Amino acid sequence: MSDDTTQSGGDQEIVAPPIEVWVVEDNDHLRRTLAELLEEQEGIRCSLATRRAEAAISAVEDGAVPRVVLMDLGLPGMDGLEGIKRLKSLSPTVEIIVLTVQEDDQKIFEALCAGATGYLLKPAAGGELVQAIRTVVDGGSPMTGFIARKVLTTFTRYVRPAGDYGLTDREREILELLTEDLSQREIAQRLFLSRHTVDTHLRNIYGKLQVHSRSGAVAKALREHLI
Repeated sequence: MSDDTTQSGGDQEIVAPPIEVWVVEDNDHLRRTLAELLEEQEGIRCSLATRRAEAAISAVEDGAVPRVVLMDLGLPGMDGLEGIKRLKSLSPTVEIIVLTVQEDDQKIFEALCAGATGYLLKPAAGGELVQAIRTVVDGGSPMTGFIARKVLTTFTRYVRPAGDYGLTDREREILELLTEDLSQREIAQRLFLSRHTVDTHLRNIYGKLQVHSRSGAVAKALREHLI
């Protein structure tokens, strides 16, 4: 057993295979502590504990298939974000839990977009970490309450709400009438507007939806539930 890598065998008496967990952490003491903690858990096996993302990637390329990877972001050489992307591209089913001291909103967003399933801040308690592993295996996404709030804030800032094209209430009203196959003249009569005003609204609608025709606006409105 080297200082960089920890390996162990499985228990032949266990009917269900143990959860294969890898640790990618550059702090030697923390890496060994995590590996030992995981080996003590029933139904969990830590077969790889390394300080570099490249070692984990190489192991996957050689045919190893982890179920869960605990990944630090601040690693020597290839950083954790790139490591997440590479691991997910090689093994899409692997679940990656980011374990880091960083509280940067942008890093949280990038890690989740790269393919991380969960995000915990160090130092996470042993029980919390083990529960997080079991949660991702069961299809959940473990995060501390603090991180969850940051994620919601970050996604609200970076992800545009579905169907949000900045349409005004009047523009939405006209768009709805378009889907009813009303002509420009009929829309003007229905809303007590001049045809010139309706024409101006239509041009604004086309510009905001990035379409060039009535049919394009109607198709997008129906497809994206804008009305």
